[in-house]
Amino acid sequence: MSILISLVLFFFAIVAHEFSHAFVAYQRGDTTAANSGRLTLNPLAHIDPVGTLLLPILLVVLKSPVLFGWAKPVPINFSRLKNPKKDMILVGLAGPAANLLLAILGTLVLKTGLASFPVFAQITASFILINIVLAVFNLVPIPPLDGSRVVMGLLPTPLAIRYYMIEPYGFIILFALLYVGFFDMIVWPVVNVIIHMLSLI
Repeated sequence: MSILISLVLFFFAIVAHEFSHAFVAYQRGDTTAANSGRLTLNPLAHIDPVGTLLLPILLVVLKSPVLFGWAKPVPINFSRLKNPKKDMILVGLAGPAANLLLAILGTLVLKTGLASFPVFAQITASFILINIVLAVFNLVPIPPLDGSRVVMGLLPTPLAIRYYMIEPYGFIILFALLYVGFFDMIVWPVVNVIIHMLSLI
């Protein structure tokens, strides 16, 4: 039951994340995601067999301290955005912003009388943590993570093109960083800062 709950919370957070990318892209003029059926909260539209199902289940079963995975990337045609450079940043930030908003809402729920129910409080706390970790991790500026979209939007076009060229090696770089303790050195401290800030709400 604990494994199932963790996976459901994780999946919900990922779906909200991907929907937000599609929504902001649509608002800024690109209908690619909408035309692909990705402008929806229907979980089936966002499932990646490996990243959404196999890997998270494996990590939970192995009792990994980190729940890691991904949904199908939302297709974005940046050239169709109203202001490609600026809107690329907005689209990139949309997913992490959605997760942080869910974490804030979860925090507010915890401060209600519902938090007096231990099981509900534990589930809500897990939901908050999952969303914060997803937001922070996705802001790491390594393609194809969202942080790279922000960097590409800020860089001059020639440098942005060169930066984009490392995307095929992005996951190799990420796994290498995870192996050397990047998560402990960078991601978790930022996550803890945000948790502390939310506790002040």
